[in-house]
Amino acid sequence: MFKKILIANRGEIACRVIQTAKKMGILTVAVYSDADKEARHVELADEAVHIGAAPSRESYLQAERIIAACKKTGAEAVHPGYGFLSENEAFARQVEEEGIAFIGPKHYSIAAMGDKIASKKLANEAQVNTIPGWNDAIETAERAVEIAKDIGYPVMIKASAGGGGKGLRVAFNDKEAFEGFTSCRNEARNSFGDDRVFIEKFVEEPRHIEIQVLGDSHGNVIYLNERECSIQRRHQKVIEEAPSPFISDATRKAMGEQAVALAKAVKYQSAGTVEFVVGKDQSFYFLEMNTRLQVEHPVTECITGLDLVELMIRVAAGEKLPLTQEQVKRDGWAIECRINAEDPFRNFLPSTGRLVKFQPPGETMFASDTQHLNGVRVDTGVYEGGEIPMYYDSMIAKLIVHGKDRQHAIARMREALNGFVIRGISSNIPFQAALLAHPKFVAGDFNTGFIAEHYGKGFHAEDVPHTDPSFLVALAAYVHRRYRARASGISGQLEGHGVKVGEQFVVVELGHEGKHVHHPVSVTDFHGKTGASSVTVSGKTYKIDSSLALGSIRVQGVVNDKPFTAQVERGAGKNPLALRVSHDGTQIETMVLSPLGARLLELMPYKAPPDLSKFLMSPMPGLLVEVSVQPGQQVRAGEKLAVIEAMKMENVLFATQDGVVGKISANKGESLAVDQIILEFN
Repeated sequence: MFKKILIANRGEIACRVIQTAKKMGILTVAVYSDADKEARHVELADEAVHIGAAPSRESYLQAERIIAACKKTGAEAVHPGYGFLSENEAFARQVEEEGIAFIGPKHYSIAAMGDKIASKKLANEAQVNTIPGWNDAIETAERAVEIAKDIGYPVMIKASAGGGGKGLRVAFNDKEAFEGFTSCRNEARNSFGDDRVFIEKFVEEPRHIEIQVLGDSHGNVIYLNERECSIQRRHQKVIEEAPSPFISDATRKAMGEQAVALAKAVKYQSAGTVEFVVGKDQSFYFLEMNTRLQVEHPVTECITGLDLVELMIRVAAGEKLPLTQEQVKRDGWAIECRINAEDPFRNFLPSTGRLVKFQPPGETMFASDTQHLNGVRVDTGVYEGGEIPMYYDSMIAKLIVHGKDRQHAIARMREALNGFVIRGISSNIPFQAALLAHPKFVAGDFNTGFIAEHYGKGFHAEDVPHTDPSFLVALAAYVHRRYRARASGISGQLEGHGVKVGEQFVVVELGHEGKHVHHPVSVTDFHGKTGASSVTVSGKTYKIDSSLALGSIRVQGVVNDKPFTAQVERGAGKNPLALRVSHDGTQIETMVLSPLGARLLELMPYKAPPDLSKFLMSPMPGLLVEVSVQPGQQVRAGEKLAVIEAMKMENVLFATQDGVVGKISANKGESLAVDQIILEFN
């Protein structure tokens, strides 16, 4: 077994590999860029080597520097994680040539599967089902349109070296095929240095289901069941689960056996994933093989009780697989939510900056520990007070739960999301909560178009109807009552002028444009029980009991004898007196006032915000890579104005109305803050 390994990655996955290495008694070496000096993976490793500037192409993609770091520290093996160099055949070969073990498949397996065109031909030879399409690189956009017409729309245009949703477009007509081909080529050239693009039939109502395989250097290959990854936004997975609620045992077996046949055909040794697109009739087609550990590997670890990182390390050290196909378990149900630094209410724009608060829900399962299953696990590479840099992907953490069955896992995940506190940057937790509550998700009735279909016009707060909206109002009144009780106990108050707690309040739910909703409530304390109140709203009574620490955001307790977790924050919005209450993805802003205070608030005039329609403002922090217009230029609605890049994604800003460009305030190459003015219209 290795004595020391180097992890050629950052963030959550680097921390995950370090945890298993520690369990196995292996020393670890981290590598880091300028942006990651203070990162969690650097802190967790036994030693760390600086490898370059913040952009990944100047650090984490520098194979020579990573190999030099191995030699300098005496690391005998490299774990590449996922992303960066994990599927780079040249890197795997170079590492092996230097006498260092690559904790992953052999370079020839990566080469065979990394090229989507070659991999499809190989899959055909191994008698794996494949999708009809054009498998050779296409030279021009005109030719792409001809081929697309032959296959029949809709078609999928894909970069041969693509991944993570980059270099991928779906076209429904000639115009989209022409434009999609051009953007795919550009994205592929910029992201992967390889601009080959191919086209295939787009399967309608498809599900994305993948099979986890594991091979060793002795010719053994097994499959570790499937993962359902159909809940995707713009081809990026959002929620993953294992097993799939859709496929039958017969389909699972057929898919698993085809995945093993493909892995054997490329002499695969390590953990890998064969991705399939599955039609509504359970017909399945090979999509691609990921020759690395997947982001969503924890759901497989939960249902099988295996540590995949440990198995990868053991296989790389030449050991045989410790189990046979018959011994692979499928126990309970696991779900993973990707918690990303993005604002779901602003069309999921990236949100970078400092994590002012980062308090994950309590963990009962841990990465690298397969003894404690059936609970909650958080895999992360960040910590409270740390920075989310704009150079890398937007993942803050992965929240994983394991339950007895699917309904139990969903309930457990909703509760865990309720208790996940992230402040300082926006996160997609409200969106995740909405997805988990959606009746079609709960019923297991979805495909890869689920998010586009139900949230095609973006995600809005009103998209999440709460099952009991009065509970949020009652909780605001309860927390306010606790604050009043504390204030009444402060010493030194003038006699006759002390704080009176009172029982009658009005919870004012703050609405848009000054349209507020008033909820009269009464709050009475339970006799002889501190921290418990009976709150009556609209004729319903809520007996709430919580050992709430005032000032903390997470509120846990019991309401009408049922446990709950919610978040209540004072002064969170623009109003320092407001209480913001969040539960099950629904959020309300309230002010809890005396009946007189509520009447006086009604008399306050509404102050309209300034009209900003003549400005083009940056919707997110990022790098301004292009300004497409000149001062004095006439633009039409829908015309491209600028391009901003953040977290590996390009965001194009379009004109919302016709106008004439006036002053341009930001230059190409500038780092922009949210709402920074880029240009104005005359």
